[in-house]
Amino acid sequence: MRDFAKLLDGLVYTRSRNAKLKLIADYLRATPDPDRGWAMAAMTGAIDIKAVKSAAIHQMVAERVDPELFAMSRDFVGDLAETVALIWPKLEHEPADIDDGTLTISAAIAQLDALPRGQVGPGLAAMLDHLDSSGRYALIKLATGALRVGVSARLAKTALAQAFGLDVDEVEELWHGLTPPYAPLFAWAEGTGERPAAEDIPVFRPFMLAHPLEETVVDLADYAAEWKWDGIRVQLVGICGETRLFSRAGDDITGSFPDVAAAFTAQGVLDGELLVRGEGQGRSEHGGETASFNALQQRLGRKAVTAKMQAEFPAFVRLYDILFDGSEDLRALPWTERRARLEAFVADMPADRFDVSAIIEAADFAALGEIRLGARDAAIEGVMLKRRDSPYIAGRRTGYWYKWKRDPLVADCVMMYAQRGHGKRSSFYSDYTFGCWTAPPDEGGELLPVGKAYSGFTDEELKGLDRFVRNATVQRFGPVREVEKTMVLEVAFDSIHESKRHKSGLAMRFPRISRIRTDKPAAEADLIDTLRRMIA
Repeated sequence: MRDFAKLLDGLVYTRSRNAKLKLIADYLRATPDPDRGWAMAAMTGAIDIKAVKSAAIHQMVAERVDPELFAMSRDFVGDLAETVALIWPKLEHEPADIDDGTLTISAAIAQLDALPRGQVGPGLAAMLDHLDSSGRYALIKLATGALRVGVSARLAKTALAQAFGLDVDEVEELWHGLTPPYAPLFAWAEGTGERPAAEDIPVFRPFMLAHPLEETVVDLADYAAEWKWDGIRVQLVGICGETRLFSRAGDDITGSFPDVAAAFTAQGVLDGELLVRGEGQGRSEHGGETASFNALQQRLGRKAVTAKMQAEFPAFVRLYDILFDGSEDLRALPWTERRARLEAFVADMPADRFDVSAIIEAADFAALGEIRLGARDAAIEGVMLKRRDSPYIAGRRTGYWYKWKRDPLVADCVMMYAQRGHGKRSSFYSDYTFGCWTAPPDEGGELLPVGKAYSGFTDEELKGLDRFVRNATVQRFGPVREVEKTMVLEVAFDSIHESKRHKSGLAMRFPRISRIRTDKPAAEADLIDTLRRMIA
């Protein structure tokens, strides 16, 4: 645990991507199995110790520390694991083996997995008693699965590839067919074992991604244009009679969409956008009857989906590309050939569950720009441009695919609440809930929350916003601070939809702070009705 704790400390205090890669690679080379495999599982979010929940940790701490003191400390520190690590009291007679390195990651996971739900607190407490503050921090992060040390799953896999001279895309492709602690993967990486086989199991293949178009102008003789749909990117994998749906991050989401999985009985791998059909919503020449992202959200992340929910929010996939036709790998073919193969492949599939994203017909790039500007469909984010001779290559490759998003919508909102961030932002109030007026305030209007954002500002602007929150706090609700309603934030967002889950009746899609309007009085911020008129 000591070496893992040192790794986490290094990652928390290192901003450089290359330095993070080196820290992880050095750790993986120096650490034996199975600890390094479990460390990779922790960094990629693959550990799920079901018995360990934040409530159990709070209860455990309450038996050792005054609850009010802990609440105040948690509010100041911002991170649960860090707070517990720092405030955990020393025993009057410390265990002789405190922090002697005998508690390995694999041993800790085995002990936590074996604990009955009612014994989580005492069991975890006994382990914490044998660790120093860094070890306690690492153990709680490991147990809860919430590392937040500035390392994405892709970065961790890249570090593994660099540590052993592997291709990261090959690691990514094999990854989803393996389980922690990945002993076959490390054996292959070190040359002591064969390459793990993934031919007969439905594994995830990394997506091909697009660069923002920005100032680039392309020739439509070389590029095909299609709509960029506002759902979630998914990969359909069917092999040996088994079907899986994977998200862009490689998460298995089959359980949330059993209706789509059941309808895909073919053998192959397809790339597309998961959407929900709507009653007349999004009905247009763009693709027809596609509901907004808000409808799709009703089903995302659910482990059990009722028949009623499936009927109310019928999911389907608008297909973009084909990677495998049966066992034939098509990724090296040019896009034009893959497109023809996709259309032929889909012809025999249920039309209510699968269709192909239409090609946009435009005389030239300027004409395409006019078409793009006119598209405010509820389910359209913009335009995709794909080079006609492009192979399907994992990751972003310059010159092949571009995304040309529609211009964002903008509204002036008033900051209402703030909460501390995570990782390097745990000392700053960086997550802001903002609202708009139900009516002009001089006519009795009130503010209702319309969104929450934690991006779009510079580090210097963050310091100013944090200072405002601390000086303008009027009330506290645990880790949340209510502030004076005087700070106006210009918020950019991709779209806005009706929502029954929010008091305002609205939900923003991808909100981010585009400007801090110190020049504007809060009374002049936008009305709820102004936002409502922006609904596509």
